[in-house]
Amino acid sequence: MHARDDWPPVVDLIERVVGEDDLLPSVVATVRTMVQEIAALPSADIAGHTRALLAAATRALAARRGPTEAELSFVEELAVTRARQGVSIESVLAAVHVAERAIWSRARELAAGAGVAPERLLDARELYDDWAEAVRGRLITAHRATGADREPPSGGRDAALLRRLFAGGSAAALAAAEAGLPAAGGLWVLVARPEDAAAAPERAPRDPGAPALSALVDGLLVAVHARRPPARAARAVRAGAAAGVAGPGDPEGLAFVRRLAVAALAAAEAAGRSGVVHIAEVAALAAVVDRADLAAVLLDRHEAALTGLGANAGPVALAVRAWLEADRDVPAAAERLFVHPNTVRNRIQRFSAVTGIDPAGTFGAVDAWWLCRAWLARS
Repeated sequence: MHARDDWPPVVDLIERVVGEDDLLPSVVATVRTMVQEIAALPSADIAGHTRALLAAATRALAARRGPTEAELSFVEELAVTRARQGVSIESVLAAVHVAERAIWSRARELAAGAGVAPERLLDARELYDDWAEAVRGRLITAHRATGADREPPSGGRDAALLRRLFAGGSAAALAAAEAGLPAAGGLWVLVARPEDAAAAPERAPRDPGAPALSALVDGLLVAVHARRPPARAARAVRAGAAAGVAGPGDPEGLAFVRRLAVAALAAAEAAGRSGVVHIAEVAALAAVVDRADLAAVLLDRHEAALTGLGANAGPVALAVRAWLEADRDVPAAAERLFVHPNTVRNRIQRFSAVTGIDPAGTFGAVDAWWLCRAWLARS
């Protein structure tokens, strides 16, 4: 190194480059163009982390030192953040490299005009490379410590992508991009019981005109389609079984869409429906089925009625439920239960007498169906 008074112009040059108004937007745009996994991240996210790294590097060059523990702690946080977003360590390093190349390319352009000799700029680059090597090492170590780089088990790629989709935020956007799914709107979620699947998840029917993912996730067969599943998607479940579907939604909100699809499945099963059932077809029923807390309140309120019915509680609940599900058609309910129509009428009257609920009314019918379902679930 030359005398220390040769160094301030180098620091001024680097600070000038880093402080240029158009540098950061240019770096962000280049990173998003060249690194596919990074492209789905918000520009503000990329810009914020890039700005922090550049500031840390400038401080290190000014002091002619390596990275401090405080700077390396920030690097670790960046690595963990990217890992949770589903960004591979290779993509993280590629993004850093793009930013480095932009900085030093601009510095070489301005060096002569700033009075910085080529050898002095080379000294600065060597010092920076030492700093950057320590930073890269910490990035790799921290990223790998999250386990994000472990390969999913055989056949688990779709499952891994689905979990990232349901994580929400930028992780979901990145997963959608990797799967070739649209980044805005148009995503549909279909769920079914594994035992009801007509085929293994990897052979589940897909729409050849649009990308789709399907796998077992949290005990359910889950499929994400790039457009509403066609009618033939009913072949994804065995005859007589149900599947719930919801959508459309953006990747960032797909966890909510999945919850609606699960609610649709539960409601379809509660109503004895089969095939693919959209949440909009069973919205009111889904709202009821999803509230176990209110079902418990209803059970508690009518505990005395259940006790008073004794051994007749099951037959009475079955009759009321069958009658309501048959749209209050007594003969149809009787045929379903293999009893005389008068038996159905008598059991409905008995239910109304002991509970005080009028199942003939609109809201009384909801409470009656809900209570009878809860009684039968307890038996």
